Amino acid sequence: MANDLSSLLQEGLVLAPQSSESRKQILCSMANAIGDKLGVDGRNIFDAVIERENLGSTGVGEGVAIPHARVEGLSAPVGVFVRLNEGVDFDSIDSRDCDLIFMLLAPHSSGADHLRALAQVSRTFRNGDLRQKLRNATGQDELKGLLCPKTLEATAA
Repeated sequence: MANDLSSLLQEGLVLAPQSSESRKQILCSMANAIGDKLGVDGRNIFDAVIERENLGSTGVGEGVAIPHARVEGLSAPVGVFVRLNEGVDFDSIDSRDCDLIFMLLAPHSSGADHLRALAQVSRTFRNGDLRQKLRNATGQDELKGLLCPKTLEATAA
């Protein structure tokens, strides 16, 4: 399924909708959450993501940001998603604040895997219907069901 990010979120996280004051604040929150889950230092994740952010905007338009970085201590690409109650400035290409944030992390050694995962996330968030459903979702479980429908179907079976 084109909108299925189960492979990246299986070991990752879908966070509950939340508020944030700034790009750095939400990136720090996401880095710490995934770091805690994976047993990787959240500060190292945050630093790697900020280093990448300093190279250029990861705000891809339509209220979506896909911050990403390569991080020591990972064995495969992994993601963490959050929907913000109000968007924050990611210097997006369309100047729109971002409220749908998917942080993609990959091992230092994963060249092609990292690029494939980034393309998969980008394709998924180009779907306007999915973006609207994510914005209308009422909680963490509904968000996860939208991003990981295969996982949801397997759990129900």
